[in-house]
Amino acid sequence: MADAFSSWHPLATAYDLPHRHIFHGQLLGRELAVWRADDNFINVWENRCLHRGVRLSIGTNDGAELTCRYHGWRYANRSAGCTYIPAHPADAPARTICNRTFPAVERYGLIWSGENPDGQPPMVELLETGSPFLLRNLPVNASADVVLEALRDHSFQPQGRLEGQGADMTVAIVGDYGLALTSTDGQASTSAVFFVQPVAADRSVIRCVLAETPPQSEQLKVWRHHADALGKLVNRAEATFATLPAPAPLVATIEEVPIDLSVMPEMATDRRAALRVEVSRKWTTAEGIAAFELTSIGEPLPTFQPGAHIDLHLPNGLVRQYSLTNGPGETAYYRIGVKLDPDSAGGSRALHESVRERDVLAISEPRNNFPLRRDALRTLLIGGGIGVTPMLAMAQALHVMNLNFELHYFAQSNAHLAFEEIRNTLGNSVKVHLGLSPEQTRAEIEAAVAEFDYANQLYVCGPGPMLEATRELAAAAGWPDETVHFEYFKNTNEIDDSSQFDVALARSAVTLPVPSGSSILEVLRANGVAMPSSCEQGACGTCTVPVIDGDIDHQDVYLNQTERAAGDKIMTCVSRATSTRLVLDI
Repeated sequence: MADAFSSWHPLATAYDLPHRHIFHGQLLGRELAVWRADDNFINVWENRCLHRGVRLSIGTNDGAELTCRYHGWRYANRSAGCTYIPAHPADAPARTICNRTFPAVERYGLIWSGENPDGQPPMVELLETGSPFLLRNLPVNASADVVLEALRDHSFQPQGRLEGQGADMTVAIVGDYGLALTSTDGQASTSAVFFVQPVAADRSVIRCVLAETPPQSEQLKVWRHHADALGKLVNRAEATFATLPAPAPLVATIEEVPIDLSVMPEMATDRRAALRVEVSRKWTTAEGIAAFELTSIGEPLPTFQPGAHIDLHLPNGLVRQYSLTNGPGETAYYRIGVKLDPDSAGGSRALHESVRERDVLAISEPRNNFPLRRDALRTLLIGGGIGVTPMLAMAQALHVMNLNFELHYFAQSNAHLAFEEIRNTLGNSVKVHLGLSPEQTRAEIEAAVAEFDYANQLYVCGPGPMLEATRELAAAAGWPDETVHFEYFKNTNEIDDSSQFDVALARSAVTLPVPSGSSILEVLRANGVAMPSSCEQGACGTCTVPVIDGDIDHQDVYLNQTERAAGDKIMTCVSRATSTRLVLDI
């Protein structure tokens, strides 16, 4: 018999995966959580939450994510990556917090999977050309090899002669763990394919598929006939197995996932374009805004959280950052919106005019320096123009979790409103403001932020003047710095890089001079320090480094006033030192 761990096995039937259900599967000594997402993707995962090992099969399936019943950890469709940890509501979980997944194929009404299966599940000509009809599954307290041997002597009557006896039987091998039996009595003939699922060393499940669907009026009789015949087979197999020495147990290998919550969110080590994606769809979502869906070429796309962005490496050599607009569990693709900048240096113009569907692009893994808290009693989202893109991802996450939020969307006109298909799913929580002057915009924002209360959070993304106004108005209304989160499109400040100073790397015992005209980031990279970065203009926060000692000349637009006053972190791409020496915790 072939190695069970390299074979495909039927794990469940399509009937076991109704809408929003989680099926508790078992295979080769391992417990599995099997579920169908709303996008019809079938997930087969290790049946345990990575936190405390509680079975995910007793959790909840919202069609996009599974939520553990114990402490509420959430895991994404397809990738099985953890997307949310209630005990750390302000953090985006590290991508290393990812459950083990197994391949899944739906064929003949069965869900196939395996530990490390080779190739594809068996193709059965009888079932390919027929109209497969599932019979009842029967558990057997016997090993798979004993059950297969018993099936060789199994007999049943063909349709149309169910009351007869002594039908002629022929047997053919199907794959590694299957047999095709054909019963013939006179002119009547019926074929059935039996697959044996090895649940454990001493337990199996017989899964039977008839090659042809019986007439509706005969189906109950056919079910009863095969149930009776298979019941006798089960008795024989169990009696035979009881006379044999006990087999060695099948013990599943549990791969421990290191979970260090102190390092969330996970940081990239450099500015690599680790992923290759295809432009599977491109369309105009609003005047001057092109939308793109990017699907993976190869491995599934990594898990992301609302507020995340990707670096898009363009064919012309430029690198640009775009926020993901995906909702929870939308893991088959990444969706972004790109506004055509009239002063484009080649980034947005290339995407609008040169990039086409089916083009292949290089992107980074998602980074999240704008994470969403999901423990607020009220969340206020303010998006201006294309700044609505991260807000749409946040709004969808809050909507799915039934959390209170408002999304205020400012745009020039109806024609400039992007992603209508997403906004329509959010109901009355979206407030649209069109064609307002700067004074009118300020008045609307002032009204929106006027009522700060306990456990409120504010997020804003848009043009610089709009962000400055929102931060000013929120501060005047009593919003603490830590409740106001913002993301700039770009840093419009004029960067002064004329100073000279030294940076001491405390963990490396190295001191490096930073000359005028060079950034700290450039000096670190030039000396072999792998540094993460994204926008490289002080807007995204990716290149943040802790500061132990020294005075900082903050030239970024990422830190708030409280963070700047603390003086314990620096954006290495644009900020500098006002002291002669800066000690960094790297």
